[in-house]
Amino acid sequence: MKIIYYILSLALISTGLSCKKYVEIEDPKDQLATGTVFTTDATATAAMVGIYSDMNASNYQFANVLASFTCAMAADEFVYASVLANFDEFKNNALTSGNTYVGIMWSSPYNFIYRSNAVIEGVTASSTLTPAVKNQLLGEAKFMRAFCHFYLVNFFGDVPLILNTDVLSNSNKARSPKAEVYAAIVQDLKEAKSLLVAAYPGAGERTRPNKTAATLLLSRVYLYTGNNALAESEASDVIANTTQYSILKNADPNDAAHMTKAFLKNSNEAVWQLQVVNTLGGRNTWEGNTLISTGVPLYRLTKGAYGLETGFEAGDKRFSNWVGSYSTTTAPVVTHYYPFKYKVRVGATGAAVTEYSMVLRFAEAYLIRAEARVGLNRLAEAKDDLNVLRARAGLTPLMVAASPALAMAQVEQERRVELFSEWGHRWFDLKRWKSLSGDPLKSRADDILPLSKPSWKPTAVLFPIPVEAMRTNPNMVQNPGYN
Repeated sequence: MKIIYYILSLALISTGLSCKKYVEIEDPKDQLATGTVFTTDATATAAMVGIYSDMNASNYQFANVLASFTCAMAADEFVYASVLANFDEFKNNALTSGNTYVGIMWSSPYNFIYRSNAVIEGVTASSTLTPAVKNQLLGEAKFMRAFCHFYLVNFFGDVPLILNTDVLSNSNKARSPKAEVYAAIVQDLKEAKSLLVAAYPGAGERTRPNKTAATLLLSRVYLYTGNNALAESEASDVIANTTQYSILKNADPNDAAHMTKAFLKNSNEAVWQLQVVNTLGGRNTWEGNTLISTGVPLYRLTKGAYGLETGFEAGDKRFSNWVGSYSTTTAPVVTHYYPFKYKVRVGATGAAVTEYSMVLRFAEAYLIRAEARVGLNRLAEAKDDLNVLRARAGLTPLMVAASPALAMAQVEQERRVELFSEWGHRWFDLKRWKSLSGDPLKSRADDILPLSKPSWKPTAVLFPIPVEAMRTNPNMVQNPGYN
């Protein structure tokens, strides 16, 4: 039980030091014992929002740079143009279990799961919290537990399913089948959806999950697990919420509804964002601060016939607005392209923060619904959903595809150019889609990645279980290809 006290104390301390803007409450001061953490709305809320603070407090962590960058390199989106062993292993799909970033992408989600479980247990047992706050915190904690399990199962495959704070039991827990983990994720998200409300809590910024965040993630989970009817239904619920969300597409770049404004804090396209908690030097987001360079960019879109650099249709405004370029000044001149969805590398001294890290975005709902409708053989409706995003991108509308296979090719293209560099979407898509070869043991990754990665191996679709987890848990089994 001492570990529970320690983690909750850290949550409250970190909230007081670096996350005051998440909720407008007074610092919890000396109220650090679990006996008092869940007696007041303020301290219980601090325990929850401390998780969000720690998710985005420093660079190269699971919840900012790593989830997006490592998966982009493991797929075919961008590469790191210098020598860095940890990144090279992702780029070459030759990971080792000792890779530092693999370790973080395992341990960090489990840390947040543990803290979410502590909130669930503490809030459930409390008799002094107001009902509305109790529901909100239970909903957020169950959403967070589902969110972290979702990424773990997509990074590593079968993973231990952790639903309580019993350290002794959990430390030796074997890997749970992926289907069991997904079932628990669905249950958590359904409960979160019933507990949360549409309005964002606290100051109204979109930095804490609401009902729509739970609905959008639930629709994604249904899509990933092959339940197209429910994926379509949940995505439709998100799309119907036109009072809070919209696709930013106005023509004037100075307009707040222009697509370059999609990644501003609290934009109408944001369903859930992580607020910046470390603004030293004018930083807004770790993603923008890392991707945008004052010289030759280190992170570059993949080149060649199969690279993302050439993956956009001519005239696609996503390329002109969300991709940056840098041309070398000496012959031969070479132009490098890089993700430019975030526009701020370093803001002016004293300038207000304008961007937050995007985690869930409204546009994904259209892509989920389109793919689900293809699976339901409703190809005309799928085309309509894709055309919403194509219209924003300035592209000609698609015609109804002649077959589900051709419709899926349309979905694949739109997902690739809409969601690039965001939270591993491309990597997860290539892994979950079936190979066009008809071989049931192969995925779309086996079709695509060998074209640009000659050393590709099918077992690379899963990351290795980190060496520390293998060392400390006698019941842990390594993924194929890493023994």
